[in-house]
Amino acid sequence: MAISPFTAFVLILTVVPFSEAALTAHYYHQTCPQAENIIYQTVRNASIYDPKVPARLLRMFFHDCFIRGCDASLLLDSTPGNKAEKDGPPNISVRSFYVLEDAKAKIEKACPHTVSCADVLAIAARDVVAMSQGPWWPVLKGRKDGRVSKANETINLPSPFSNATTLIQSFAKRGLNVKDLVTLSGGHTLGFSHCSSFSARIHNSTDPTINSEFAMNLKKKCPLENKDRNAGEFLDSTSSKFDNDYYKRITMGEGVFGSDQALYGDDRTKGIVDSYAKDEKLFFKEFAASMVKLGNVGVIEDGEIRVKCSVVN
Repeated sequence: MAISPFTAFVLILTVVPFSEAALTAHYYHQTCPQAENIIYQTVRNASIYDPKVPARLLRMFFHDCFIRGCDASLLLDSTPGNKAEKDGPPNISVRSFYVLEDAKAKIEKACPHTVSCADVLAIAARDVVAMSQGPWWPVLKGRKDGRVSKANETINLPSPFSNATTLIQSFAKRGLNVKDLVTLSGGHTLGFSHCSSFSARIHNSTDPTINSEFAMNLKKKCPLENKDRNAGEFLDSTSSKFDNDYYKRITMGEGVFGSDQALYGDDRTKGIVDSYAKDEKLFFKEFAASMVKLGNVGVIEDGEIRVKCSVVN
């Protein structure tokens, strides 16, 4: 059940400091009023064709905002003289860039040189959550696109092997608090992980925090001599639906990533996990608020409006 747009907007006004770039919900109201509908229809059609699109676009937004802020630097292609973020090790598995390129191309026809790729991605991330039966919120807009993208900076992305302290510190550097950490981790309710991101937990020395029966199931899907590059596990049991099942699984010792389960082994985060496992409406409300905070990270004023998201103008 999603919270209403009005409730979400009131919540946003009360908890999120606006960035220096003065993002607003109605930024394109006069210059490109059809932008959000174009993005929604493009994302919806792509998701019908490929059910993996929602999880991929939500992950893309997280990975973009965590490096250099929400400036669409993740969307830039590498050049002969520069290896870009999308080719950094943590982003090799980020997919579905074509959806954003398609949406951007349609917007350029309707409103040339007006809507940034960073805003297209922020709106698309909201839409995939809402169309997966999660909350809806008004996306604040007015971001500019960055001109710099460096693969070596992706080392600063949170790792699926991180402990709670490392995660808390990583989020704090971006102005996000402990509650934001636990809340945004709930984005894993949509998604799938390949074996490489969790096999060490079940093979090298079995992680004591993992449910033993769950560990056995993971070992069957990801044997030690695994030769199936597509093998892995969904991050919760309702992977195409945005809900609070992710948190319920963590309370049972069934977090797929070590970083997921770590949230239940630390007193700073455990109570928040419990509250979301019990109250899906609360999780939805807080997720909407934390996504707006995330969307304010590192917003720049001196960027550009890219014509094509994969290359600087």
